Amino acid sequence: MRVDMSLKVADLETKLERVFELSAQKIKSIEATWDPADGTPVFTREGRYTTRGWTEWTQGFQYGSAILQFDATGDEEMLEIGRRGTVERMAPHVSHIGVHDHGFNNVSTYGNLRRLMLEGRVSHDPWELRFYELALKVSGAVQASRWSAIRDGLGYIYSFNGPHSLFSDTIRSLRALAVAHKLGHVLMGENDEAISLLERLIVHAQTTARFNVYYGEGRDHYDVRGRVVHESIFNMNDGRYRCPSTQQGYSPFSTWTRGLAWIVLGYAEQLEFLATLDDAELEPFGGRAAIEEEFLKAARATADFYIENTALDGIPYWDTGAPGLVHLGDWRNAPSDPENPHEPVDSSAAAITAQGLIRLGKYLEAKGETEAGRQYYQAGLTVAKTLFDAPYLSESPDHQGLLLHSVYHRPNGWDYVPGGQGVPRGESSMWGDYHARELAVLLWRELKGQKYLTFFG
Repeated sequence: MRVDMSLKVADLETKLERVFELSAQKIKSIEATWDPADGTPVFTREGRYTTRGWTEWTQGFQYGSAILQFDATGDEEMLEIGRRGTVERMAPHVSHIGVHDHGFNNVSTYGNLRRLMLEGRVSHDPWELRFYELALKVSGAVQASRWSAIRDGLGYIYSFNGPHSLFSDTIRSLRALAVAHKLGHVLMGENDEAISLLERLIVHAQTTARFNVYYGEGRDHYDVRGRVVHESIFNMNDGRYRCPSTQQGYSPFSTWTRGLAWIVLGYAEQLEFLATLDDAELEPFGGRAAIEEEFLKAARATADFYIENTALDGIPYWDTGAPGLVHLGDWRNAPSDPENPHEPVDSSAAAITAQGLIRLGKYLEAKGETEAGRQYYQAGLTVAKTLFDAPYLSESPDHQGLLLHSVYHRPNGWDYVPGGQGVPRGESSMWGDYHARELAVLLWRELKGQKYLTFFG
């Protein structure tokens, strides 16, 4: 991609205002037409949200979107939608033992509501605050209990595929463990063993960095620095690593770009979180320097890979090894083309990564690495500039999605393909819309001189 080094957040003000104007329309449309008895809205088909039974991992994005809309605009109707949906619908997600999605569902709802109360944006009610905090404590512990221990003291929160499966997505579910730890919570195990949520967070992130991220160090024939595998498979009889895998990507030996996006954002956020902890808290787990070095290595390698392997305007195709890319010629040095007949782009991956690039940039600048930090920050702004305009911003009042050209599961063929076409396009996803809003709120707060947005408040 071509990074615009002259772009400033102030240059995006008009675009951000338009994002929030359209966002309100979309949220109201979904609220007016969606029947919760049908499940959770996941992605659109011909502009209308539909569901897909796999795991209910997007409900927190539905109500979290309304809370973010309130954050940016102060619209009390949005706060009511988000608060009511959280209280009435989200409790099963707090105690859900079958998924790796707690950081998605619960931090996006209970976490955002708690953050806004602590910021004084909503009236302070001690019992309401305790309600949110209890939900977050339980969520973090339940997520941490889904644990596979492997060799060399490592381990991970396993995916819905089972104990053998480590997903790259889960790096962002560590938010649930981080918040619960900050609230002083632990996971209680057999014989009243108190299990540190911080330890499980760090170990999961280390395991992900060592097995799901590549560094160009000769690990295998496809070891390219910054490449990400969606899933790693382990033999649970002896804890040995077996092979790379993928669920939603093209191949275990290419990079599914939404998996890449989760890694970029997940590590950038965790570096911000680590900075809030005392050195003494990190000492039992290897110490600050070693932990931060490993997290930063993963963040920088994957951020660089994204910048090097996405289209000129910062929007990636759904997988860097997708076979149809050969028909697009030098696609890295051309603007993204969501209307091409060969392979879809994934705007949701761009929205997630843009936030990660901005956070990584700010983190490095604060550490004194001004030049490198600015490069990442400007890359994030460049992606945002593209996303918050045609053909990616959904301006039609008849389309319930906010961010167009998102892809869910290309291998399974779940994405809507318009008649006469061979490639999905023009549709939205609940996670893409949520992360577009989260990116917009992050930038809006910076533009208006407000408190820097973090998941831990």
